[in-house]
Amino acid sequence: MPATNHDPHTLSELARVVALGVQIQRRKARGKGTKRLENRVDEIRAKAQAREDTRRTK
Repeated sequence: MPATNHDPHTLSELARVVALGVQIQRRKARGKGTKRLENRVDEIRAKAQAREDTRRTK
């Protein structure tokens, strides 16, 4: 179930994206790479959007 009517993400997906965002910011502050974590965020967002798109077309 989406978190809001305008958002394709579920609550657990939102929590994962926020947690990954925190990790990304910590790694950036330390001067470390963040590409792997950013890719995970992109995958979560893409899956949520794809699920929402298929739900709207039905």
